[in-house]
Order: sequence, then C-alpha cells, then structure tokens
Amino acid sequence: MPSPSFRTFFRSPLFDTLQFTLLLSGLGWLTLQSAENIGYNWQWYRIPQYLYSVTESGIAAGPLLLGLKITLVISLASLVLALLFGLITAFFRLSNSFVARGLAIFYLETSRNTPLLIQIFFIYFVLGPVLGLDRLPSAILALSLFEGAYASEIFRSGIESVTKGQVEAARSIGLTTLATYRHIIIPQAIRTVLPPLTSQAISLVKDSALVSTIAIYDLTMQAQVLVAESYLTFEIWFTVAAIYLVINVILSLGVGILEKRLKLP
Repeated sequence: MPSPSFRTFFRSPLFDTLQFTLLLSGLGWLTLQSAENIGYNWQWYRIPQYLYSVTESGIAAGPLLLGLKITLVISLASLVLALLFGLITAFFRLSNSFVARGLAIFYLETSRNTPLLIQIFFIYFVLGPVLGLDRLPSAILALSLFEGAYASEIFRSGIESVTKGQVEAARSIGLTTLATYRHIIIPQAIRTVLPPLTSQAISLVKDSALVSTIAIYDLTMQAQVLVAESYLTFEIWFTVAAIYLVINVILSLGVGILEKRLKLP
C-alpha cells in the first residue's frame, strides 16, 4: 500500500499543477507537430507589439490589452447584474405569489432555452432602439439576463438546502421574513452556492466573447482584426486563450480563498 506521504502528494496542489503542466506540454507538442505538418511559420516575436508599445510618454497598451479592458468591464458589470437578477428570480420562484412565480418561470424558460447569440441580437437590434441602448449596454444586459437565469437556479437550490427547522425556529422567535433571510438563510446558502456560482462566472467571462458579433471591440474582436491584418492565426488565438485562462484561474483562486474563509470552524 502507498505510504501516507504518497497519498498526501497525490491530493496536494503540487500534483494538480504537475498534471496541468503535463497536459499543456502535451497539447503544445501536438500543436507544434500539426503546425510543422502544414508548414506554418511561427512568429511569436511579433506578439508583444499587440500587447503593449513603448512610447516617449511611457508604456501604452496595445490592441489586445485594450480589448481585455473592454472584456473585463463587460464581464464585471454583467456578473453583478446577473447575481442581482438571479437572486430576485430565486425569490420570485419561492414566493407564494402566482404572478411572481409565473414571471420567474417565463424568464427562466426563455433565457435558458434560446441561444445567447440570438438574445444579444434581439436586445441590440430590437429592444436597443426602443430603449435607447447602445452596443455596450445591450451586450451587458443580454449577458446579465442569460447568466442570471442559471444563477437563479443556483440561488434557489442554496436557499432550499437550509433546513425548514431553522426557518421555523427563526419565525418562532419573532424574526420577520426579511430578517430570516438575512440572518439565517442567506449566510448558509452562500457557502453552498459559491462553487457553482464560480463555474457560472467563468462561463460568463467566456461567453462575453460573443459580444464581438455586434462590433464591440473586446478581446475577441481585437484578435479577429489582428488575425486579418497580420495572418498570425495561431500566435494571436493562443495568446487570447492564455489571457482568458489567466483571468479564470485568478477568479477560481479568489473564490477558493473566499470559500475557505466562509467555512465553519
């Protein structure tokens, strides 16, 4: 049988990092082999100029970093609104009002059962002129509504995971419904919903690439323009993929730290 030290190593972050490194190495080797077979000429030395440039006044952001800024703005704004829409919808689903439950179900079914790309087009081309929304607000609203539908089910499952006995005990000591949610239900539900909400946030960051379809110069749109101009297909798309990977890894690590802080002693 393996010793305890071996079992500890296999469960450690070091082993996970080693596996991830080996996976990336394998994918990199396959990519290089494929590029050699098609006669592709790698030009990685040209990539830094698309990330930044050195001018007389200092370091200036290149097209990819400018696109990254737009992506982060869209993702952050959409995430905040998605959590708000999701929490409100979860309350509607759990309410005793037939109208509130009906509105919540209609929103959930239409958002989850239609493609995000169609929703972006509908909000920008149909609702946008009516509501006076430009490209950026339309994209944020579309992403928020789409991701909020999934977040609402996560919130609902977290709320329902709190035992009814605790809710009844809170009411028996005179707590109002709002106070019960604030002091009893929500603090416990947060610990349950953090992992799936992290996955949903990562999906939101990746889904934000679709806003390039309405000519928003986010990271993906900037990459498309650069590929058309420079023909550095593999180098640019691999760089963009690495940027998305770094964003999502940082997000996962941050939520992991928060999750540990919220654990009961």
